[in-house]
Amino acid sequence: MTQTRNRKRVQLVLIGAIFAVPLVLAAFLASSGWVPGARSFGEGIVPQRSVESVLVTLSDGSRLDWHDPDWRWSLVAIPGRHCATHCLGTLDLMHRARISLNQNSNRVRLIYLGTPPTGAQADALMGTWLVGKDPGDGFAEWKPDVEDGVAAVLVKPDGTALTFYPSGFDANGLRKDLAKVTK
Repeated sequence: MTQTRNRKRVQLVLIGAIFAVPLVLAAFLASSGWVPGARSFGEGIVPQRSVESVLVTLSDGSRLDWHDPDWRWSLVAIPGRHCATHCLGTLDLMHRARISLNQNSNRVRLIYLGTPPTGAQADALMGTWLVGKDPGDGFAEWKPDVEDGVAAVLVKPDGTALTFYPSGFDANGLRKDLAKVTK
């Protein structure tokens, strides 16, 4: 009789362990920072911070609202000291990455912070960007050190800076990240 009772107790403990081990393992992985399927091609901004206090004045004189009512992601381009050939090429690749989203392309807005480049090619390209100035240098920490470079910051629709793409980033990786967040 006691053997049967002990055997049933051991079976009950084993059944409980079958359910408890995955929970303990998941808690351990979550506390160590592991997130499944969260591979990003940019650098995660840790800790994530709100950019809603950054006042950006658009070229039409209005103020940019970071908390987008249409729930669009913002891809912010931050140019180096002088935006020329390389910078324009990168801006074009960013624009193409947005277009490649097809029906979801309207879920990403392109924002260029700084003096827009000039020239025929630049004028045609910059027509798709919201051009603004950041007088308070809220994005100064992400500004590229190279003169003809451009960096990017992906901002969530609630105004939280999520991912940073330093100058020379892979535009194909950016496209993949945009596709993930706009699903």
